[in-house]
Amino acid sequence: MDHLDNKLISALRHNARASLSDLAILLGVSRTTVRGRIERLRDSGDIVGFTVVLKGDAHRDAVRGLMMIGIEGRGTERITRQLNGLPEVRTIHSTNGRWDLIVELGTDTLEHLDAVLGRIRKFDGVSISETNLLLATRKAA
Repeated sequence: MDHLDNKLISALRHNARASLSDLAILLGVSRTTVRGRIERLRDSGDIVGFTVVLKGDAHRDAVRGLMMIGIEGRGTERITRQLNGLPEVRTIHSTNGRWDLIVELGTDTLEHLDAVLGRIRKFDGVSISETNLLLATRKAA
């Protein structure tokens, strides 16, 4: 991928429904170039699809947080399975460094989030945790 491909992808992330003409004007190239670049990026697998984000999906969690979890022993796989069973868990990341897992949580209220945090802290093998509330999203993937 070159600089133009990166600019095209950035424009598509901003508005995947932009017309070829609008993209061409924005990027300073022809419509044919834009169409060819998009086809090449799809054929190579760099672009795997386009999606729709509904208002309800974007705002479904009034309260969001990141929970960093330290695990004692070899319980990471078991705890990951337990986390996968919680409907409030949005993503689970394994990491290196101080924390073993970073979990994104989403709930409708602070009280609900507090209850979920309490449940997770009681999982056998969770030795330490720290949670930060997400206040605003400046850029989403």
